[in-house]
Amino acid sequence: MPGFKYDAIDQSGAATSGLINADSPRQVRQTLRDKGLFPLNVSEVSSEKRLAAGASAPWMRVSAGALSLMMRQLSSLVGANIAVEKALTALVEQTDSKRLKQALAGVRGEVLEGKDLSYAMRGYPSVFPEFYHAVVAIGESSGKLDKVLLKLADYTERSDDLRRKTTLAFVYPAILTVVAFVATMGLLIYVVPQVVKVFKRTHQELPLLTRALIGLSDFMLATWMWWLAGGVAAFLTIRWLLKDVDNRRKFHRWLMNAPLAGWLVRSANMARLTSALAILVASGVPLLKALQAGVGVVSLIPLKEALEDIMRSVREGGGLGRSMEQRKGMFPPMLLHFVSSGESSGKLGEMLERAAEQQAKDLEHRISAFTSILEPALILTMGGIVLTIVLAVLMPIFELNQIVK
Repeated sequence: MPGFKYDAIDQSGAATSGLINADSPRQVRQTLRDKGLFPLNVSEVSSEKRLAAGASAPWMRVSAGALSLMMRQLSSLVGANIAVEKALTALVEQTDSKRLKQALAGVRGEVLEGKDLSYAMRGYPSVFPEFYHAVVAIGESSGKLDKVLLKLADYTERSDDLRRKTTLAFVYPAILTVVAFVATMGLLIYVVPQVVKVFKRTHQELPLLTRALIGLSDFMLATWMWWLAGGVAAFLTIRWLLKDVDNRRKFHRWLMNAPLAGWLVRSANMARLTSALAILVASGVPLLKALQAGVGVVSLIPLKEALEDIMRSVREGGGLGRSMEQRKGMFPPMLLHFVSSGESSGKLGEMLERAAEQQAKDLEHRISAFTSILEPALILTMGGIVLTIVLAVLMPIFELNQIVK
């Protein structure tokens, strides 16, 4: 039963829209009229249209919390021996997310047509990541769909937690830097000129530090618009340059080797990768498909290319551990030891799960170290700048007091 998107108005003239599963547009219009709605537009949402819409609307992605909750609810319903289509119907009525509601309604429509849940999910790549399809397919074929969905919910929560911690590690120092910059500019552009007026009336010779601060204040007051325009232009230029894949690759290489942020970004990507591979391999997904899905969870282009090279090596009969070792410096030694041990013992899934836990702990440790170093450094820098400005203002006042005495 296909899905149809509709736009309609009720008897009071209020507009409404949504998705309905029906056999034809005519049936949709009749259903709407029975509900007291006047249909304005009815169009079928095909799999191709859903796929294009999901790929072209990243800003409409479902939050990790909503997706994780939905997976847990679907796992509970399927575990209670409720048919998948009925479970999806309940979730459509339960969820508050408009985007997720539309996706679930479309998935339910294809499931009612006889298609597998994993196949139906492929029509919404912005809602259900690629590796979800592989894991759900394994769950359907093995009869353990409820357990697989629960693993996906756990993975979604862990990934979101790691993402939030990594983001906060950069956001807090960035906010502190912006506040310090704005405060300094405010002192130089507004406060210092007001104080200078008082000093000029005394006709006294000002200290070198005060004269330097006044010169800097005059310079910033005359050029602040150019600095602002230059900053905006630089931001837009960098954004335009990063649209090119080669430029993005160079930037990612530089970022990976940056003194502090480099190992933090690498750890975040490695934690997401090992978590994804762990859940895929432990669920019985073939290694090549697991690696292919793993490419989609990392953001660094050099790491994506390394994974693609590893896929070619594994496809030709090479081992995963040896293939990873050949990419010098790309993967942490601890992960290589876990993978090699898992391959030799035949417990690769279990070893990857341990590696995922170790990578998550390592990331948390690195975030803690990063913030413990950067926060005091920023505070001391800001304090030093403010102290310099205060001394430059107070020194002439002290000298004036000495003259008066």
